[in-house]
This record gives sequence, structure tokens and C-alpha cells, in this order.
Amino acid sequence: MQHRIVVIGAGYTGATAAGRLAKRLHSDDVAITLVNAEPDFVERVRLHQLAVGQSLKPRPFSEMFAGTGVALKLGRVTGVDADRRRVRVVAVDGAAEAEGPGREGLGREGLGYEEPAYEELEYDTLVYALGSGWNDHGVPGTAEHAYEIAGRPGALRLRERLAGLGAGQPVVVVGGGLTGVEAATEIAEARPDLDVALAVRGGLGDWLSPKGRGHLRKVVDKLGITVHEDTAVAAVEAGHVTTSDGAVVPAAVTVWTAGFAVHPIAQATTLEVNGTGQIVVDRSMRSVSHPEVYAIGDAAMVMGPGDKPLRMSCASGVPTAWQAADAIAARLTGTKVPTTPVRYFNQCISLGRKEGLIQYVTADDRAVSAALTGRVAAVYKELICKGAAWGVANPAVGTLARRRRVVAEPVREGNGPEVKAAA
Repeated sequence: MQHRIVVIGAGYTGATAAGRLAKRLHSDDVAITLVNAEPDFVERVRLHQLAVGQSLKPRPFSEMFAGTGVALKLGRVTGVDADRRRVRVVAVDGAAEAEGPGREGLGREGLGYEEPAYEELEYDTLVYALGSGWNDHGVPGTAEHAYEIAGRPGALRLRERLAGLGAGQPVVVVGGGLTGVEAATEIAEARPDLDVALAVRGGLGDWLSPKGRGHLRKVVDKLGITVHEDTAVAAVEAGHVTTSDGAVVPAAVTVWTAGFAVHPIAQATTLEVNGTGQIVVDRSMRSVSHPEVYAIGDAAMVMGPGDKPLRMSCASGVPTAWQAADAIAARLTGTKVPTTPVRYFNQCISLGRKEGLIQYVTADDRAVSAALTGRVAAVYKELICKGAAWGVANPAVGTLARRRRVVAEPVREGNGPEVKAAA
């Protein structure tokens, strides 16, 4: 019988893992099923562009995985039984609609909602890649009134709302990290008629080098963005946000980008998870409690250089997908299991379509003095985005991968060559 590999979630990590497994294992020996609620690959790093009305290139999985042997199962994962090795999947037509203007629904308890019929997929090996969504941190009014760009449905809702705003209307972006900075600058560039503000807990770009901070400040000022530094948002209302010191900031639209939260399904299983719901894994991305389960990307608790947890990002997630796929293939084919230590090289930030910032960092993601700025940085970031999407469809290019036959012999654990993380 074929060894059944089920990959749940088809973002950068899940889709990369599925494709890499298909290129490493013989199709006579394994059946690879990729479960996702959408038929197209979503470039999450471009959702701020989608939100302002730009068209993104469609990337249907039917084309990306044509001829690979990967079977796409369209559906929403609603549960994982790690002890019985089953995944519960609801057909896309039965998936819950979003709750509120920006939240993708994850449950309807207490709302008189009946869960639609589902099917169970059995697996021998599971790759858990459900990723993360936006994190409202329990701030009152956020779920009801804020918009998010952590997923395509949220970005499309924000797109529709922004398109309906008249000149001079205020937009407040909450969160001064990479997502918040990219969203604020993209909106301000695309809609110079709007009054765009950015609320950050600390200083603007305080994690950047002096050169990086200086360029960010220059671009933000040029775009006319008002920055509220050292500002924590305590509540979100329909027409304004309230800060922790009681100040009221007008907001016809509030865009919430204050961090990510992992999908809650893992926490409802018997899998060992940490306090935030991430699955605890070893160096090969294998669950420490259930060896037939591998977790990758934002869903996994992975330690990086300096014994620091990897940040939720494409830069962290793709190398974990490589690691998991290679480890699974090695264990099934009786070859040495490699490990792929992840290190960082830079942070790539788009500041609209004409400006960018490439902040070079240490292996553990701390800014160094060097930074690339301006138009050249914008082109660099665009190449990185294109490369990330291309890599999903070509997960084994540049490797010595070849399809191997599954065997029953035990494998040796060991260290392999270091794999460098994408930016």
C-alpha cells in the first residue's frame, strides 16, 4: 500500500513541502494530498498590494502541481485527531464565513451555527502547515471594527472598504512591524487623498539600524503619514481608536497589523504545543509527542540561532518546509536524515511601489549597520517576492533531489549541510 502523506495548509510552507516531497519520493510508493480552502496559491507577502486595488497574478494549484502527483483537496480543516491519525475536512462550500469585517471565522460556538458535514482523511504522515492569522490581542472592538491583511479574504474586504472612502477620510494602521509599515506606505502611496496614520508601540522602525530608521522616516514623511509613536491602542470603535492614555484618533478605517496568532486547531489536539499553540518539534520539524506529525512555518515552535524562537515569516517558514520534506523522505527511503539550521541575512521591506528598505541582519535577526535603500531596494524586494512564489512551484530546483523508493530499514540521524533562509 502507498504511504499516505497529508499536508494541511498550502501557504508558502505547505505548498513547498508538498512539492518537495513529490520530487523526492516515488509516486508508486506515496500518495501526497494537499488540503487547502482555496484553489490558488496566495502570496501573503503581497496582500497589502491587493488591499489597495492592485491585481495579483493568479497561481492556480492545478497548474503549479500538474504532473507532480500531488492531489489537491479543496476544503477547510476543522480538526486533527493525532492519536487516530485523521484530519477532519469540510468542503469549501460549507466553510464558515468571516466573523466581522476583518476576521476569518474559526468557529461558531453559541451562535446557533451547525457545523456542516465533513469527511475524514487518514494519514500515515501529516505535515501541519495551517500557519497563522491576525492577532487582535483581545483589544475591545477590534474583531468587530478593524480590518486585517493576514489572509486574502481580509485583504479583499479592506480593498472594498478603501475603495469606498472619500478624499480626506482618516485611515489608522495599528502596528509598527513589517506588515504595518508596508500597509501604511502602500495605502498612502496608492491613495494620497486619504489621511493615513500609523500607531506604533515604540519608536518608528526602532528595530532597524540608524540608516534604516532614517530612510523609513524619510519615506513616511514624504508620503504624508502621521506617526503616533509610543502609542498603544486600547480600543477600536467604528469611527476612531482610543489609545491607552485616553487620546481619541479618528479612523474611518482601522487596519490591524499588531502581530499574528497561530491557527487554534493544534491546541485542541493531543499534540504537544507551547503557550501560544505552536507545535513543539525537534530539529527535523518532527513533533516531539507524535513522530508521524511534522509541523512547519508559523505553526511550529522552532529554535533558531542564539536559541531564539524563529519569527513568524516566510523567511523562517520556507526552510522549515525544506527540512520537514527532506526528513520525511530520508526516513521513508532509509537514508541519513539531514538537519537544516536556519539563519537570517536581511529583512526586505517594501515602502510602496517606488521605495524599499533592505535591512541586513545577524544570523539571529538583529540589525547591523548596513542597509540598502531607495529604488534599488524596491527592485530587490520585488525579486525576493517573485522568487518566493517561483520557489513554491519549483521546490527542488538547485538540489540533488531525485525520486527514491520507500524502504522499511531504520535510518541514521545526523547533521547535513546548512540551508540558508530566504529573505
